[in-house]
Amino acid sequence: MANLKDLKNRISSVKSTRKITKAMQMVAAAKLRRAQEAAEMSRPYAERFNAVMAGLAASVGDSDSAPKLLTGTGSDKVNLLIVMTSERGLCGGFNTNIVKKAKVHAQKLLGVGKEVKILTVGKKGRDQLRRDFGKHLVGHVDLSEVKRLSYADAQGIAKDVLNRFDAGEFDVATLFFAEFVNVVSQVPQARQIIPATFEEGEADSASTLFDYEPSEEAILADLLPRGVATAIFSGLLENAASEQGARMSAMDNATRNAGEMIEDLTIEYNRSRQAVITNELIEIISGAEAL
Repeated sequence: MANLKDLKNRISSVKSTRKITKAMQMVAAAKLRRAQEAAEMSRPYAERFNAVMAGLAASVGDSDSAPKLLTGTGSDKVNLLIVMTSERGLCGGFNTNIVKKAKVHAQKLLGVGKEVKILTVGKKGRDQLRRDFGKHLVGHVDLSEVKRLSYADAQGIAKDVLNRFDAGEFDVATLFFAEFVNVVSQVPQARQIIPATFEEGEADSASTLFDYEPSEEAILADLLPRGVATAIFSGLLENAASEQGARMSAMDNATRNAGEMIEDLTIEYNRSRQAVITNELIEIISGAEAL
């Protein structure tokens, strides 16, 4: 009977777990809707902003008056990796995939003699990177108290990064985050934000259509810091949507697995109970025949 009691307790425990995972799935679905809308709404602005900056950068070229955020320091010796993950777990491989991409990039840089510094945004990424790259961690941004992401949050991170760049702490900054595709697909991305880089073709529609006042260099000097903040904000929004999508998918899988486990345990419980009852009947019949 002790075995039956253990099975019954285990079934009850798994049922309770299934209720929790189902509730978390529903909460993630509600949050995903808002996060996905925010991420999708930010994309056109970021794309057009980059197109304008790409046109300005193309017209400025490598002139001596070009902003340092565009031309760089002339070296790529010291690299800052900005790794953005979530503050909470239970979201499948979302955090691990971002950290894995950052680790591969860091190891590649270290392998060719570069110096690596890591700034983490989100507790889960910091916890994973601390094991193998603890000596490379130079800062951490805690967003656990932020209920809804805003541009001000990105500006705070960008200000820290820009201050470090102005102080000569690094030469190249690369942003790591997960781009939201759909509920089951979140693609880890690595994007260089300092010095600014633009994809081929972004400047096609921007470079010859406008005359700028003041000069292109002056406008770029003002826009490039905003570009860093915009890239970080876009990454934060993509991460927020990706996190909820990954959590929704993970909790759905957990709920399904719990249901299958309950079915298997129930079958095992019924078989054990049937065996106990059969043994008791055999004992009763045997005792009656002995009399």
